[in-house]
Amino acid sequence: MQGAGALATLPSRVFAQTAAAARPRLMQGVQSGDVGSDGVTLWSRADRPARMIVENATTESFTDARRIEGPLALEGTGFTSRLRLGDLPPGQTIFYRVAYADQVDASATSDWMQGRFRTPSAAAGDVSFAWSADTVGQGWGINPDIGGMTIYEAMRLLAPDFFVHCGDTIYADDPLASEKKLPDGRLWKNLTTEAKSKVAETLAEFRGNHLYNFLDANLRRFNSEVPMIALWDDHDVVDNWFREKHLDADPRYGEKSVAVLARRAERAFREFMPLADGLDGPMRLYRKFSFGPRLDLFRLDMRGFRAANGFNRQEVTGKDTAYLGLEQVGWLKRALKSSTATWKIVAADMPLGLVVYDDWRRKSGFEAVANADDGPPLGRELEIAGLLSFIKRENIRNVHWITADVHYPATHRYDPERAAFRHFTPFYEFVSGPLCAGGFGPNALDGTFGPQVVFQKVPPPGRFDLSPLEGSCHFGHVRIDGKSGVMTVSHRDAGGAVIHSLELMPS
Repeated sequence: MQGAGALATLPSRVFAQTAAAARPRLMQGVQSGDVGSDGVTLWSRADRPARMIVENATTESFTDARRIEGPLALEGTGFTSRLRLGDLPPGQTIFYRVAYADQVDASATSDWMQGRFRTPSAAAGDVSFAWSADTVGQGWGINPDIGGMTIYEAMRLLAPDFFVHCGDTIYADDPLASEKKLPDGRLWKNLTTEAKSKVAETLAEFRGNHLYNFLDANLRRFNSEVPMIALWDDHDVVDNWFREKHLDADPRYGEKSVAVLARRAERAFREFMPLADGLDGPMRLYRKFSFGPRLDLFRLDMRGFRAANGFNRQEVTGKDTAYLGLEQVGWLKRALKSSTATWKIVAADMPLGLVVYDDWRRKSGFEAVANADDGPPLGRELEIAGLLSFIKRENIRNVHWITADVHYPATHRYDPERAAFRHFTPFYEFVSGPLCAGGFGPNALDGTFGPQVVFQKVPPPGRFDLSPLEGSCHFGHVRIDGKSGVMTVSHRDAGGAVIHSLELMPS
């Protein structure tokens, strides 16, 4: 009888465990992205094949909730799923929550996870956003001893309407060790995972690099409240990549074709970023996002259309000088010309006037636009010269750029009076970063378009790869006043303190 009694109490415990195990789990939180007047993308990830369920409402109590059955999260998508929401009221905080229903037993559902975002106003209201780049680079990962990537919490507390991640969303070519030593002897300690123990080559390893970032509670909390507009850059695949590149000299890679790596990296990027477009067909990152009468943002793709890195001093345009590419440049010209917004902000993953070498040791080849020649436009500069000339000719006003890549914050003013090429309207380029990576700089300025340093914050002389503990991390913040149209651009440290600010009046 004792044995029977013991057995009689067992099923309830087994049933509870089995029931919990049978329910899907929502693994990486929720995030929204590619927000604008035409809608927003909601994203999440399950732990198994499951159906995405979304509810959204204009009240946090969800009393007026609209329920939508979303797509399946399947192994072929890394168990990620996304849903594009449209027909949303303008200038309104939208609350949403996501759950997953088991693919076989729809009654077995995960717990809900909640997020929110704000839709752009149809009137001339205030708009704000943050931008930065470079997450988990140079061996600086998630350090639990300091609370993880707290820069995301600093950005969240400013409650921006959206965040622009200007690339290097992962460092696929930068494995993490459990510890990294600072010059003063201190130890930086990283969370580590199998996927971050080597360079990413397989789709699973690229996915694992994205999954690593979600281990940070600051990032997950930020994602649930601030929509992301994501760009990609070189470390999303491999350092300074272009499709023709081969890694024959790099013993870390068994797969030597960068074109193959780029296809796998692009797939993972599209799976884990809350993009407006789906996973099928060619990736079309370049897109305009409208935020009411005061702001249009234009996202560029400086990776997908470029020719091979090289000497970058061709005298005429051709296939070997492509950077944005004819199709994207044509789109950008049309989009800028048709924009009626007060401010037109171009979001790029690389600066225009800073010299970025393909091979830093030899100072040879060029990774960005500038070619270290202060003369008239050559190579990739020809494409940019044509764009800037078009903006002036069409009298398109209040166009400025935000970017990253170089791992230090800076403000540059491009002035035709100082330039070798003079047919353009003066503009500013605001550089930020990194989010969690080494600090570098300064890079040399190329005089073709007359850039002048208004502000920059770089490591002390003789230092490079400055650690987050030494102040390497930064982000930028933009606030546009709805009434006056004044745009204030501030550079901030990892704690959110303002280290430089510039106020611009619309012309």
